[in-house]
Amino acid sequence: GRQLLAYTHVYGCQQNVADMELLRGMLAEMGYGFTEKEGDADLILMNTCAVREGAEYRIYGNLGALKRYKEKNKELRLVLCGCMMQEPHVLEYIRNSFPYVDVVFGTHNLVHFPCLLLENLRQRKRVIEVLEDADAIAEGFPVKRDNPYSASVTIMSGCNNFCSYCIVPYTRGREKSRALEHILQEVQELAANG
Repeated sequence: GRQLLAYTHVYGCQQNVADMELLRGMLAEMGYGFTEKEGDADLILMNTCAVREGAEYRIYGNLGALKRYKEKNKELRLVLCGCMMQEPHVLEYIRNSFPYVDVVFGTHNLVHFPCLLLENLRQRKRVIEVLEDADAIAEGFPVKRDNPYSASVTIMSGCNNFCSYCIVPYTRGREKSRALEHILQEVQELAANG
């Protein structure tokens, strides 16, 4: 009888911010509203970053703290996604150390989020789906931006350089570009909306 609320948190880069705007758009299409308080949420979604080890430890610490909300509200859904999930050792650690996390997915299957959440809700079991790679960048999905005067427009994802110090090719995959007409359409829509 009431609108479900989602709390979302982004760790990391501008690409993660853009991904979260896409995920928030999907949540809005599924009927979720949004809250700034974890304790009021029916769903907590964290988009993770794998660039710095400190960010990983913060996420583990936050997951530990979120356990109390899950204990109070058995219907609360905890969802993890993003670059950290693309690392096999991290995924295994999440799987074994945080059994109360309901849905886990990686950077290559953001568009599967509604189906993964529905599977979890229907079957009442943990859902983990991390793909090795994606064929293309998702197009045509709803986006929910927090700032009406600023927007990130993704033109490409991934990288082909495999620099010794960089994890991007391993967590985001090979370089993939959006079609020019999709980029132009998005920019025109943003301009038209102010």
